[in-house]
Amino acid sequence: MKKLNIAYWVVTILFAGFMIFSSLGNVMSDAQSVEMIHTQMGFPKYIIPFLGVAKILAAITILIPKLDRLKEWAYAGLVFDLVGATYSFIALGYPASGWAFMLVFVGFALLAYYLHRRRMQTANA
Repeated sequence: MKKLNIAYWVVTILFAGFMIFSSLGNVMSDAQSVEMIHTQMGFPKYIIPFLGVAKILAAITILIPKLDRLKEWAYAGLVFDLVGATYSFIALGYPASGWAFMLVFVGFALLAYYLHRRRMQTANA
């Protein structure tokens, strides 16, 4: 159980940190976020800070103990965000070198969720 907890917290903190860090520009609607999300991808400008705030709230949620039901939703939202962003890069014709790195973060999301589920099963056993 101790190794599982350590693995869970290491992966979850790294994943949550990435999600928080990557959303700060969105919250502030900085030039780089507007260029990528609005100009290149064609999403409306008003969605940019909404996505940033949603990602920060979800990342904080996965860090708070005992919110198991809410964590399920947070993990789902973060995975939808990452998969949607990856798909957007692919749909816009970016080469694999422009979107393949996103698979690392999708992998972190899936691993963090898997470890979360294992911890829940172990605690209920």
